[in-house]
Amino acid sequence: MKMHKNHPYHLVDYSPWPLTGSIGAMTLTSGMIMWFHMNKMYLFYMGMMILLLTMIQWWRDIVREATFQGHHTIKVTNGLKIGMILFIISEVLFFISFFWGFFHSSLAPTVEIGMNWPPKGIIVFNPMEIPLLNTMILLCSGMTVTWAHHSMMNNNYSETTKSLMMTTILGIYFTFLQAYEYMQASFCISDSIYGSCFYMATGFHGMHVMIGTIFLLVCLIRHIKCHFSMNHHFGFEAAAWYWHFVDVIWLFLYISIYWWGS
Repeated sequence: MKMHKNHPYHLVDYSPWPLTGSIGAMTLTSGMIMWFHMNKMYLFYMGMMILLLTMIQWWRDIVREATFQGHHTIKVTNGLKIGMILFIISEVLFFISFFWGFFHSSLAPTVEIGMNWPPKGIIVFNPMEIPLLNTMILLCSGMTVTWAHHSMMNNNYSETTKSLMMTTILGIYFTFLQAYEYMQASFCISDSIYGSCFYMATGFHGMHVMIGTIFLLVCLIRHIKCHFSMNHHFGFEAAAWYWHFVDVIWLFLYISIYWWGS
């Protein structure tokens, strides 16, 4: 028998996905440590698989409750918006810690690294080559995701599809260029404090780009399946906010690490 409620809030059902997501994250982190120290990747792949399956099934449940069961009322959507804003703030503070470490080391280089920045022996990337191209790609993707948002608010189905597809392609293109840049690098993560700062900051940003690309790809699939309307599309709005955050962080990375820091 269907239960009727007399309030606008959504009391979520029991779900195993927070637990499996935590197990997947722990397995992935342990797998990365094994990969770095023992060159064994089976635990890393297992963690990736657990997280991927958790993401698919958790997203499926949220899509069901939002689109087909009507649980995402205005009150619920407002709560989701506040949650997304707080999450992005926490991510900003996460990256501030990397910038703090970078500027702490670069503004007052210690005697252990020759009192130079970049340290002796480190051949840095030319900021006018792949990093500049990646900057243009992310700026263009910020324009296309804004185009998609305005098209959705104007109920323009075809324009939203095209612009969302372009944003996803640009995100994938950025990731491939970042991987190519890493393959061309003359230094690794263990090459002094510069290597540690560079790979931690750009590597975590790259992970955020991949997550944001998956986020936008899911929104594209949902849009094609007509899950969004001009008044009810917070899933896409959250993805757009996240993508703009990724854009802004990259601008700070490019200016500080690639351009000023080199």
